[in-house]
Amino acid sequence: MAAEICISQLPTLVDDPNAEFQPSPFFTEQLTAFEVWLDHGSERKKPPEQLPIVLQVLLSQLHRFRALVLLGRFLDMGPWAVDLALSVGIFPYVLKLLQTTTPELQQILVFIWTKILALDKSCQVDLVKDGGHTYFIRFLDSIDAYPEQRAMAAFVLAVIVDGHRRGQETCIEAGLIHVCLKHLQCSSPNDAQTEPLFLQWICLCLGKLWEDFSEAQLIGLQADAPAIISPLLLEPQPEVRAAAVFALGTALDVGSDTSRDGQGEEDDDDEKVKAEAGIVKNLLNVVSDGSPLVRAEVAVALSRFAFGHNKHLKSVAAAYWKPQSSSVLTSLPSFAVKGSSSGYTTPTHYMPHGSIVPSPIAPLLRVGHDSQPVSRDGRVSSSSPLATPGIMHGSPLSDDSSQHSDYGALNDCVTNGVLSYSRRKPLDNALYSQCVLAMFNLAKDPSPRVESLGRRVLAIIGIEQVVAKSFKPAGVSIRPGEPSTSASASLAGLARSSSWFELTGGAHLPLAFRTPPVSPPRPSYMTGMRRVCSLEFRPHLMSSPDSGLADPLLASPGPSGVSDRSFLPQSMIYNWSCGHFSKPLLTAMDDTEDIIARREEREKLALDHIVKCQHSSLSKMQNQIASWDTKFETGTKTALLQPFSPVVIASDENERIRVWNYEEATLLNSFNNHDYPDKGVSKLCLVNEFEENLLLVASNDGNIRIWKDYSSKGKQKLVTAFASIQGHRPGVRSVNAVVDWQQQSGYLFSSGEISSIMAWDLDKEQLVSTIPLASDSSISALAVSQVHGGQFAAGFVDGYVRLYDIRTPEMVVSATRPHTQRVERVVGIGFQPGLEPAKIVSASQAGNIQFLDMRCAKDKYLTIDAHRGSLTALAVHRHAPIIASGSAKQLIKVFNLEGDPLGTIRYYPTFMAQKIGSVSCLTFHPYQVLLAAGAADACVSIYADEILPPR
Repeated sequence: MAAEICISQLPTLVDDPNAEFQPSPFFTEQLTAFEVWLDHGSERKKPPEQLPIVLQVLLSQLHRFRALVLLGRFLDMGPWAVDLALSVGIFPYVLKLLQTTTPELQQILVFIWTKILALDKSCQVDLVKDGGHTYFIRFLDSIDAYPEQRAMAAFVLAVIVDGHRRGQETCIEAGLIHVCLKHLQCSSPNDAQTEPLFLQWICLCLGKLWEDFSEAQLIGLQADAPAIISPLLLEPQPEVRAAAVFALGTALDVGSDTSRDGQGEEDDDDEKVKAEAGIVKNLLNVVSDGSPLVRAEVAVALSRFAFGHNKHLKSVAAAYWKPQSSSVLTSLPSFAVKGSSSGYTTPTHYMPHGSIVPSPIAPLLRVGHDSQPVSRDGRVSSSSPLATPGIMHGSPLSDDSSQHSDYGALNDCVTNGVLSYSRRKPLDNALYSQCVLAMFNLAKDPSPRVESLGRRVLAIIGIEQVVAKSFKPAGVSIRPGEPSTSASASLAGLARSSSWFELTGGAHLPLAFRTPPVSPPRPSYMTGMRRVCSLEFRPHLMSSPDSGLADPLLASPGPSGVSDRSFLPQSMIYNWSCGHFSKPLLTAMDDTEDIIARREEREKLALDHIVKCQHSSLSKMQNQIASWDTKFETGTKTALLQPFSPVVIASDENERIRVWNYEEATLLNSFNNHDYPDKGVSKLCLVNEFEENLLLVASNDGNIRIWKDYSSKGKQKLVTAFASIQGHRPGVRSVNAVVDWQQQSGYLFSSGEISSIMAWDLDKEQLVSTIPLASDSSISALAVSQVHGGQFAAGFVDGYVRLYDIRTPEMVVSATRPHTQRVERVVGIGFQPGLEPAKIVSASQAGNIQFLDMRCAKDKYLTIDAHRGSLTALAVHRHAPIIASGSAKQLIKVFNLEGDPLGTIRYYPTFMAQKIGSVSCLTFHPYQVLLAAGAADACVSIYADEILPPR
């Protein structure tokens, strides 16, 4: 038909040279049919018949642009669409089009290649063979394209060089390193080119470009790449920071087996050593980043450094483990250095040549220049006191039997020379010491993934973790209170450090990593913290070996003397980031409207309840509407009422979390916050109240863990975890963290037995401010304003109350000392309901409650002597004019804001005459007049105003 139309025009064209040829409408009609299919088709429907014809249309200049746009829409439907297009022969067509220079085709071609390479990496070979990489380098260097489109070009180039030496070489010859660095240098906070996705992929592209390629690493170091990349470690997006760490980490050369001879290479080595020292210093600055994604990349980067500088790090680590007095040993981690005679030693710390390295673990001990008992190959010498025969098994507090962890297999290889071949020139010993301390910190990270990686890094430098097992190893008998008979006398009485003895009993295995999407949508209606999805974990224990964030370090012991980079844990930020491009990019999220509608509904409900709270005429809060025996062995430590469902969440001192529906009297879920021995919960908070909220659990040691799906039985998932407190006062063993979360600002404030208050932005997963305390006294109570973002109040151990505002330069707004009868700690503090920014309620352990107006802080305007020397808890309602205080004498008193008593709630003994514990926690419902009270007897009761009918 189409041919007939064309042939029928021949007589006219021959007779009249000026006659206009009318092209066949066939291709136009086929493209229109294809477009209709795109509007209504899906993976579940019949594939489009027009797809092979669309490929033919690409040869026609007249229809090429429209065909490419429609093809891009089709490929965006998912991997199945890309696979179908490749199966009908798309590849040679789009490869040929890279030779065209038509400007309007560039953007859509880059998009199409992004979709192809997101599915099929093998295309990299043909791209390089045909010189296609230069097309994407030119596009990346173009300032006319949008940053998101240039990020796609960076992604394509990263795939081209990923594990492909020829691709790396050709891209370096084309100047890709300098192009990438130029655009990183040009970026500034106010520049549109600093699109996070663009920065992320520039870093990932650079990292892949010089990964395991020493010549490219040298070019990058000569171009001062580390200095250009390192400012990105402060970027607000965790994905960008993680990508920057990846780029810096892959710039570290892990070494090779060949010896290095020749003066020229030695000169290069000197420059390389200096550059590597700078890289490692930058990495150490982010070892305590708030994002597990970033910390995991730091651990992987440090493993590369440990591999290349293995001998020197082993020397420093062994010196840390030199036995000292038992008073020091009791505060040290349960790790051991594997000696050349298969001995395990006790840990201490090492201060290199008088330099001072701040340690969160224990005081550093000076070791002289000649006192390092380490042999030339980096292993502990058998004549050293470090190399004690036998196995050191934890402590008198450990189980009936224990044995070293499975990392022994790795260390058999490590200390037999597998990882000891490094011929690197040594760096400053102080830097090595800081690296070892950083590795220790990673090995006790609150995130299971990062902690696992940290232990792998320690294993590379010959340090094992001693882990208690549930069975008794042959020939070893250890009972509680008795040291190992095979250990040296210096180990007798060694107390296990619970903060480091982190995987007791053989039941705990690291949790599986699940890949979420990169760069999740962050709509403007999401108040406060976005859904942190940098790491998600399955909650149940796995029976399979460790898998996920990094490849398993060692499946079986390798042959002695073989150097193998496969021992190194692998980064996941690149593969994780690639997932972004395999998902639809041209269509919006389907559930956005549902989220907005649910949020608006909850906001309306909250406003209605707030009005009722503000105008409620309270009588007596003695109507018990629910009572729940939590069955906590140590009593209820803290509780929380959900805002939009009849659910109460409670935790005990052992950080067992239970979720209960108090209307239906049913237990919804029960799980452990973590399985490490150091226990103690500080506070429970809800993040994102108006969405599918997250549960923030703060531990006494300052570690923060955030859970999703926590009210579904067995389905809870750890979203993120980090240490909110870093370092503590000298001589203080317990941090006793106090924490509160502010939804308006997205800030988490934490303090305790430290000399500062730390403010974390959970949206950025980043420490944004460290506020020094004006006195030596530590904070014992902390409360944020739920009305004025950035404002919070702190109560101190010496009775002081201070009001802070993080938005002001001086931070401290005012201070007063209302609790003066006796120097008693402030045990509870809260902002009074209403919009006034400086009205605070403060309660001391002595039993007095003070109503303060911090604008005239010289005098309190109201005092209530609620309890005599036994006040244990205080709660202030967010909107209703009511406060409640709890006592160690088993009673709760309720007052209005004028100080008038609204009632007293007493705990009565049961008919079995059991002893009832003291009130341990009080919390109000955020939008209703409901009070939840927890007691030391594990009972949680919920009270309402008497005018409310019982539920």
